[in-house]
Amino acid sequence: MAVDPKTIISIGKLGAVAALVMSAMGSCLGTGAAASAAIGGWKKCYAQNKSAPFMLVAFVGAPLSQTIYGMILMGNIMKAAVSGVSFPALLGAGFMGGFALGLSAWMQGRAGAGASDALAETGQGFGNYLMALGVIETVALFVLVFIGKTLS
Repeated sequence: MAVDPKTIISIGKLGAVAALVMSAMGSCLGTGAAASAAIGGWKKCYAQNKSAPFMLVAFVGAPLSQTIYGMILMGNIMKAAVSGVSFPALLGAGFMGGFALGLSAWMQGRAGAGASDALAETGQGFGNYLMALGVIETVALFVLVFIGKTLS
């Protein structure tokens, strides 16, 4: 029994939405963790009559890029659905890709939280902390690129 192309596209859309939603959930967790630490760092600076480093905002915003990657993955899954890729592959790409992107965002936010605390305390090391976040970002980029390659 053949599966109706509209059904494949509909189920593919579910995988596409999952990619976006799961990556966005990770971004929410990551930015929340980093923002909490940044606020604590600023409080620590104010309590010590030190200037509060605005650069902590970079650590807070870093996990947002995974939502953008989730949107790109969503578009790739939608294109694959229209071109007739099987719906299990579309669902798998959406759920597993979205989960990996979300987890990357969450861990990046946790690392950003540590970076916020360290920078607020010492005023030093911004470039080093940003490089560590970049390594975590690379995981998300690998997921995006290689899942995109498997769908094409």
